Amino acid sequence: MRLMTYALGLVVVFASAAGAGRAFGPEGKPAPAPAHTAMDEHPGHEATTVAAEGLQVTQAGYTLSPLTTRLVAGQAQTFAFRIVGPDGRAVTQFTREHGTEEHGTELHLIVVRRDMAGYQHLHPVRAADGTWSVPLTVSEPGAYRALADFTPRARTEGLVLGADLDAPGDYQPRLLPKPDWETTADGYTVTRAGEPQAGADSWMTVSVSRNGQPVTLEPYLGSFGHLVALHQGDLAYLHLHPQEGATAGPDVTVDASVAATGTYRLFLEFKHDGTVHLAEFTATTGAGHTHN
Repeated sequence: MRLMTYALGLVVVFASAAGAGRAFGPEGKPAPAPAHTAMDEHPGHEATTVAAEGLQVTQAGYTLSPLTTRLVAGQAQTFAFRIVGPDGRAVTQFTREHGTEEHGTELHLIVVRRDMAGYQHLHPVRAADGTWSVPLTVSEPGAYRALADFTPRARTEGLVLGADLDAPGDYQPRLLPKPDWETTADGYTVTRAGEPQAGADSWMTVSVSRNGQPVTLEPYLGSFGHLVALHQGDLAYLHLHPQEGATAGPDVTVDASVAATGTYRLFLEFKHDGTVHLAEFTATTGAGHTHN
């Protein structure tokens, strides 16, 4: 009887242990719940995460270090800066974009006032010691933001760093124009279809015409148009990339997924008849499907 009772006790103990193992998994940890994704809540809609860029002067060990910190409104000057790497030295090796190893673009520099007036897209020249320089004229006083868009050779992903610059004087900030679907630039009419979207895939198409007739856009820096979006307030930067496989014509379709809801100023650069033109829009976002 004692042996039978002992054997039955062992059966009960092992059965309990097996049940606990099924409930808690190995090493007593809770068994994982089934995977949950955005697709479960919103079938047919894929959540998109876009990072805000240009809000920091230092990121991933790299620092935008302006050598020129004071601008003089209405006066041509040389703006100089360096990109300082994790080792504390000026970076001298960058990945070229929009071209060959000899003729590509190593760095894009955006200079814009805090009220998003006076936008300039510049391509500085780098000296052997890592010092970048470019001619720069700002027409009016105010607080300006310099944004450097680049990819160090040591990284596979690009960075956008931002630094504040000051042009002393009587600063009269301008109100941002209301959202619009059509604008003009140097005699061209530029229209857009679609809005930037936060948290979801979105596309926006921009069309260019002159004297009522569509024009055929020419390649500029590797595509038929370059569209930069700046978020009102913090000036978060986004380069909205054109759709792959685009062909020459009057239209440019770009990825319009952005990091946050709100109001954006859109700066479109396009080339026609050998000249680059700048068109500007104000746009507001939709919320999309965001998940915390």
